[in-house]
Amino acid sequence: MELRHLRYFIAVAEELHFGRAADRLQMAQPPLSQQIRQLETQLGFQLFHRTKRSVQLTTAGRVFLREARRILSQLEQAIETGRQASRGELGQLAIGFVSSASYSILPKILSGFRHQLPTVELALHELTTDQQLRWLRDGRIDVGFVRPPIDDDSLGISTILQEPLVVALPQAHPFATAESVSLRSLSSESFILFPRQLAPGLYDQIIALCQQMEFSPKVVQEAIQMQTIVSLVAAEIGIAIVPISLQNLQRTGVVYRRLQEPTPKAAIAVVWKQHESSPIVDRFLEAVTQVAQAGIQTETK
Repeated sequence: MELRHLRYFIAVAEELHFGRAADRLQMAQPPLSQQIRQLETQLGFQLFHRTKRSVQLTTAGRVFLREARRILSQLEQAIETGRQASRGELGQLAIGFVSSASYSILPKILSGFRHQLPTVELALHELTTDQQLRWLRDGRIDVGFVRPPIDDDSLGISTILQEPLVVALPQAHPFATAESVSLRSLSSESFILFPRQLAPGLYDQIIALCQQMEFSPKVVQEAIQMQTIVSLVAAEIGIAIVPISLQNLQRTGVVYRRLQEPTPKAAIAVVWKQHESSPIVDRFLEAVTQVAQAGIQTETK
């Protein structure tokens, strides 16, 4: 039995007339009658009561009609689901991100993507840059938002945001009321940083910036997440140099001040497995590019 037999049967069952069913199917009547007889032979029961004047469904035919319609409906649904998946409109996308990305560009990207493709399920994982690289290689996430540089030819990478650095100070700090602070004036302060192996790019930028001011920062505490670093600043453990987007993390007891000296730009990049892409990943990268380009255009106005 083939699917066309089900379609032939449904047409005859709905028309209850072989001539009209043949016209509907755009075929001659004799081949249609022959196909229905073959179907009945394969099934082992009669589908229609035929007379010279009428065609009627048998009891078995009425039951078979209900099931045949259900089968074709499921097939159409399967075809449409497959088409959606091939267009990247259906499925799951696992996303890794450094904590600081959630205070800058990531919410806009996720909002825009969910608006475009609400049927794609997103699984979000807050991870350090080195964790994301391991998870990407292991297939546990599909894309990541990391702090470059990334040295891996198997991964595709695109920088989507570059932001200046600011200093996070305890609210009771003598410089907290100033509009801007010279980094050189902070040379004797206690600094809070994250371990270099977790995000060497940003770590090295901060160290190099301090060394340009002719001092090496006295690191009294390390923390993995930006939120923890800011909390330690609020507890007056020390000060921290952070990307400017951390200002969006409103934490009681912390103020953010612009540095008077020019600072390097802290970058966020999207990264993915270059040779193992998928329609969903491709659609997500398109959404990332749209948001990143819109941000660049806004900055240049």
